This record gives sequence, structure tokens and C-alpha cells, in this order.
Amino acid sequence: MTTYTASCMCGAVTLEIEGDPQAMLLCHCKACRAWSASPVNGAAIWPQDKMTITGGEDQIQSYASSEGHKRAWCQKCGGHVFHDVGPLGVVDVYASVIKDMEFKPAIHINYESTILPIKDGLPKFKDFPEDFGGSGEMLPE
Repeated sequence: MTTYTASCMCGAVTLEIEGDPQAMLLCHCKACRAWSASPVNGAAIWPQDKMTITGGEDQIQSYASSEGHKRAWCQKCGGHVFHDVGPLGVVDVYASVIKDMEFKPAIHINYESTILPIKDGLPKFKDFPEDFGGSGEMLPE
């Protein structure tokens, strides 16, 4: 089984993630854009029990962006490391902090909020796929 490692910018907080992600996607929502200070956020999704904090747990700070959603970062360098999406039972380890994983997003979510249209041929969901609690509505590139 594949095991990935991830860390914040300074390396004080380290993670291990077991297995391959359930999903890789690009999120365009306002919350992810504000959190990442980027026009789009690369997400890699695993079941919560597949992520283990292996170092620097005492350096982790978090912010509850909404009920059950914990966005975590390193208090030493400010580097973002994961988003615990409690209501869905998954954790998003930010794709850009995972070492040696080829990021291959399959879909775009919250594309109705995009500020950076991306023409890559991938499906563009207005909000979320139905199995993630969304409308399942698709938008054109």
C-alpha cells in the first residue's frame, strides 16, 4: 500500500497518509480561495482515519470555517496542511504539500464561483456532485 508524506513549509508539522486518495479535485469556492490566497485550491481527499500527524502536533493551530470544518496550519511558519471535513468523514490534505504524489484532478467543484476559468476538459460542477451533497449540476467550460 502506498504511503504519502506531507509537511508544512518549515517541516515542523508532518503527516502520513495511507493509500491513494479517494478523490483529487480543484475547488473554486470563495472559502478555499480566501484560505489559500489563490484563485483555485488543489484538494486530495482521504477518509479521516488514513491521515496521521507524525510530527509537530503541538505546532498545529486550526480555524473552524464552519461547523465541523477544521482548517489546520503550522503556527511556526503559517503553512497550511489539511482541512478536516468532519460532516463528510474525510480530510483534504492540500495537494501542494504532499511529497511525491502526482496530482491528477478529476473534476472542478464550486465552478460557479470561479475567478480563473480553466479550460482543461475536466467536468465542472456548479457546486458539488450529488454524492457529496450537491446539486450535481454541470457548467460549461
